[in-house]
Amino acid sequence: MTFNSQVSALIRIVSVLAAAGLFVSPLLAQSVPERPLPNYPHTRASDLIEEHFGEKIADPFRWLENDVRTDQEVRDWVNRENALSSSYLSRLPGRAILAGRIKDLSKFERYGTPRKAGKYYFYLHNDGSQNQSVLTVREGLEEQPRIVIDPNGWAKDGATALAEWAPSDDGRWVAFAVQDGGTDWRTLKVVNVATGEIAEDEIKWVKFSSLAWKADGSGFFYSRFPEPEAGGTYQSINLNQAVFFHTLGTQQAEDTKIYDTPERPRLRHSAQVTDDGRYLLITTADGTDQRYELTVAKVDNGPLKLRTLVKGLENNWALAGSVGPRFYFLTDKDAPRGKLVTLNVERRSKAPVEIVRQSPDTLVGASLVGERMILAYLGDAKSEAELRTLDGRLLGPITLPAIGSAAGFGGKGGDSETFYTFSSYAIPPTVYRFDTNTGKADLFARPKVSFHPADYVTEQRFYTSKDGTRIPMFLVRRKDSLASGPVPTLLYGYGGFNISVVPSFDAPKLAWLEQGGALAVANLRGGGEYGASWHNEGRLQAKQNVFDDFIAAGEYLIAEGITSKDKLAIEGRSNGGLLVGAVVNQRPDLFTAALPAVGVMDMLRFNQFTSGRFWIDDYGDPAKEPDFRILRSYSPYHNVTSGRDYPAILVTTADTDDRVVPGHSFKYVAALQAADIGNKPHLIRIETRAGHGSGKPIDKIVAESADMYAFIAKWTGLSIKAP
Repeated sequence: MTFNSQVSALIRIVSVLAAAGLFVSPLLAQSVPERPLPNYPHTRASDLIEEHFGEKIADPFRWLENDVRTDQEVRDWVNRENALSSSYLSRLPGRAILAGRIKDLSKFERYGTPRKAGKYYFYLHNDGSQNQSVLTVREGLEEQPRIVIDPNGWAKDGATALAEWAPSDDGRWVAFAVQDGGTDWRTLKVVNVATGEIAEDEIKWVKFSSLAWKADGSGFFYSRFPEPEAGGTYQSINLNQAVFFHTLGTQQAEDTKIYDTPERPRLRHSAQVTDDGRYLLITTADGTDQRYELTVAKVDNGPLKLRTLVKGLENNWALAGSVGPRFYFLTDKDAPRGKLVTLNVERRSKAPVEIVRQSPDTLVGASLVGERMILAYLGDAKSEAELRTLDGRLLGPITLPAIGSAAGFGGKGGDSETFYTFSSYAIPPTVYRFDTNTGKADLFARPKVSFHPADYVTEQRFYTSKDGTRIPMFLVRRKDSLASGPVPTLLYGYGGFNISVVPSFDAPKLAWLEQGGALAVANLRGGGEYGASWHNEGRLQAKQNVFDDFIAAGEYLIAEGITSKDKLAIEGRSNGGLLVGAVVNQRPDLFTAALPAVGVMDMLRFNQFTSGRFWIDDYGDPAKEPDFRILRSYSPYHNVTSGRDYPAILVTTADTDDRVVPGHSFKYVAALQAADIGNKPHLIRIETRAGHGSGKPIDKIVAESADMYAFIAKWTGLSIKAP
């Protein structure tokens, strides 16, 4: 019997609570023997039961969905849980050593990928000691950089961040977004690049927005939602997003609404302006799938005359660039792994013309730079890139340093200069300048680090999932640990939303590797590593494939002697937190420790909050019976099963997470602590003044990561030693 499956599930929960001395119910007609448990705080269990498609579902901890900012009972519960986890985590062996080393490994000079505007080069920079990166500009590559925006003084706790930003075409202005405390909400402002003065312009209630300047620099296009009702800022469902135009020097109330769909309030809209400034392109989506409608208009001195370019919400259409009315798009129409096409936006009856056909690798990016087209691919989840003419003729590959990921390659027609950033598990982000005329790459910025990248080996392996599908996995280890037999291993996964998990640098994980642990990253179905078909094989009715893939990864690591059951820990964030919660329920015997972070844990109510409704594309709709049956079968909150020994679990979330609201994690932990699942700790760490992850200051990242990896080090047997 599983948690919450029927009315008797509620009785069993109450029974468990009573056994722990936390709850006494007159419903109980039998006594339950006491069992040793961590001294978990009391969590009130209600008698809430709802019927869904003939099945009675108990939800005793729904009150924990309430906003921690306004509900005193929830706030008190959070404080008690944090007090318990803080007491436990602070005493873990090696925790202070890990914190110090993660801090040291994070202290390297970091550069973002430059963007060119007029004669200016803009990029993010962090000297290695700053909580937040600053926006920097150079007037020409050889000139000295100067700071344009420094967010480090915006909040005493460092939790207010510079989010999205975009320079005007001439580089005179930068529109930028302020993100406070990790929320997805943004406030837009404008800075004068020459003087550093912040203009009076201020725009609120912006979320999931691009910033697109009009070519003359008179203002910019952006997207926002209506102001939420009182008390609903961090939990209300986001509906009725619209595209607006803001004229510099005016009030938000004067902004012009450009495009909205009140008859379809669920749709999201994002605006961009072509490099030549002649056209506005609005991309519309219903959920998280890359299935778009396109709306286009000429941008001149008259009113915008919008017309539909692509209708139907059926395929991906990503603009790669334009030459007059000839637009270049990356699309998956009749090409699951992507192809490049052109479309003349002034000839309405003309169909797209294929320029570069689908290849065995997955086309993930395309950009027109100068008189060339750069195409970025994933080949077995590793970055590859090539240079082509505008008619699609191959000029040759762009050589990348190693197994890793490359990002950037932005630019404009007529200017052959672009930049890209390369990184891998033991290679921090390194920036290169690339010329599409010569095909030559020059180093722009390489950080100095306090470790030796050559000490680590990254290899790619393939293993077989339950249904015979071949799954790739990256395996990273210190060279001197290769022959040491089974070692404590961290297995990481995501598996959803067409997101590809590619090699990237992460200081906390490097600290784990330094101590002799191994890192395995599985490229599960549901991601975008092999195009649309790979995504489809891990969503909706096929979601169980993702869990099977992850379980098979653990079994492979054990079978190959890389690790053992008592040395294997797992980690996932967001959709990956759901992954960890689901596989722990299904195979608690396979892992010794688990780190589900900011996870989607209640699959029957995820669409009731903020942006959760967008996730129906990947998960299905709980209001539809076929989807409900599948969601119910793996929902982490509803499938905690008593009578089995669970791994040690440390759940992490944050009070300002308004993407995956923290109530998911609160309810899940309450269910874990109420169930009879063994004597290993099942704790939750709730960060304050933080959100889903973006904008989190370095000091909070260090503290959270040290807690997480000291926790799994204890339970996998990794001995942490001072460097």
